[in-house]
Amino acid sequence: MAIVVNMPRLSDTMEEGVVAKWLINIGDSIEEGDILAEIETDKATMEFESFNEGTLLHIGVQEGESAPVDTLLAIIGDKDEDISGLLNGSTAVEESTTTETETPTEETIKTEAVAIPDGALIITMPRLSDTMTDGTVAAWLKNVGDKIEEGDILAEIETDKATMEFESFNEGTLLHIGVQEGESAPVDSLLAIIGNAGTDVTALVAAQKAGTLSTPSEDKTEAPKEEIKTAEVAPKKATETTTATTNSGGRIFASPLAKKIASDKGIKLSDIKGSGDNGRIIKKDVENYTPQVAAPVQAAVTNFAIAGEENTSEVKNSQMRKAIAKALGNSKFSAPHFYLNIEVDMENAMASRKMINAIPDTKVSFNDMVVKACAMALNKHPQVNTSWTDNTTLFHSHINIGVAVAVDEGLVVPVVKHTDALSLTQIGFTVKDLAGKARNKKISPAEMQGSTFTVSNLGMFGIESFTSIINQPNSAILSVGTIVEKPVVKNSQIVVGNTMKLTLACDHRTVDGAVGAQFLQTLKTFLENPVTMLA
Repeated sequence: MAIVVNMPRLSDTMEEGVVAKWLINIGDSIEEGDILAEIETDKATMEFESFNEGTLLHIGVQEGESAPVDTLLAIIGDKDEDISGLLNGSTAVEESTTTETETPTEETIKTEAVAIPDGALIITMPRLSDTMTDGTVAAWLKNVGDKIEEGDILAEIETDKATMEFESFNEGTLLHIGVQEGESAPVDSLLAIIGNAGTDVTALVAAQKAGTLSTPSEDKTEAPKEEIKTAEVAPKKATETTTATTNSGGRIFASPLAKKIASDKGIKLSDIKGSGDNGRIIKKDVENYTPQVAAPVQAAVTNFAIAGEENTSEVKNSQMRKAIAKALGNSKFSAPHFYLNIEVDMENAMASRKMINAIPDTKVSFNDMVVKACAMALNKHPQVNTSWTDNTTLFHSHINIGVAVAVDEGLVVPVVKHTDALSLTQIGFTVKDLAGKARNKKISPAEMQGSTFTVSNLGMFGIESFTSIINQPNSAILSVGTIVEKPVVKNSQIVVGNTMKLTLACDHRTVDGAVGAQFLQTLKTFLENPVTMLA
């Protein structure tokens, strides 16, 4: 059956999108996960992947053209399938086909049309990233019965990449909550219902529990009254806040990490004073908290009593942790990794960095120099700047380097776009900005997509060398160690030198050993002669 693919909403402020490039032609076979097109939003140009398989039967928006969100972008179906009904303006089909994953059946449509209260608005669990399949409600900021104004924050939703606040585009009263705090639900499933105060939504709730309620996301244009209207929600900003409850029922705001540390230490959040925004409890508040100390005799007895105890606690895996496990597991077990090591003389790099940072308002790190050197080396060795598919190897003309950043709940990889075109200082500014957003959970999905190569640096932790798992669909990842002062041989003399070890992990399907070795040699030359990176 033909599936209508609509122009997606790829950012909270996006109203229309421009097709920068189609990567699939009419008649091409499409697999789930294939990149269909590059869509330019009001914030970035993003790859748009298919959630369906079939044949591309029609393109509704040509390259360079724009179209509003939720209008016809393409049609996917069986080869040679007749789609004339869709192309001749069959709006009934187009309106009911509002997600990329399914087309409501006649039975579903009838279910939707039964006793739907006028003015009831259904809020569904939104898809906030290209890999998100379900979301977890970290906290509800509104209760059933509360008055909702347009722009109010409804809830904090934990995705596979961040915890984000969601605001309402509608006003009314919160009539029903479909997903409780701490629970997860698939994308497009019922999240909440907003409507006029006193509206009876019993039938909707019953249909939800019975599994007969369909909640398609509809166009924001006028919809027939007999159909369910879907309320819109949008990410307002990334946040690192979760909530707890005081003994009196009040709400306590705390970061997920602070909550976890407090739980591990057996500390009540209600005993801690938060120093974050609006009194939010953050990591340092928990770490600096000193509980009241009991009398010395009691303390001694307590310590004696718990000696030898064993305890195992369970911490629910976050969406981010699950996504990391899935991505790295898929990479490690599907891509044949091999590793190449090289040691770099960093004397000239250290001297160059000192001179650069002596310039007012200028600061670059050794990691910035490594990122720049990688971009220049990739230009000379395009085989490393590739991606593997079952049928082809994709050679990328652009160089986008991902920089691994540790956050409270795991690891994210912000992407420095068109790295080869940036100067050292521009790279330094961009990396610092993206890393700050990532740690504060304010980074957008678009800023973590599209990498063609990745750099992971643990030198700041004193790690001399290590190996990394390739960040697919990249073909390689560079592991950077710390700079070590040690004896080295120069001009047949033993002198004190400063060296740094680099490890390149390669996907043997796209990068052969000799290619990887040549890339490392070029990288070494750039780092040992930094002036070549300034030309």
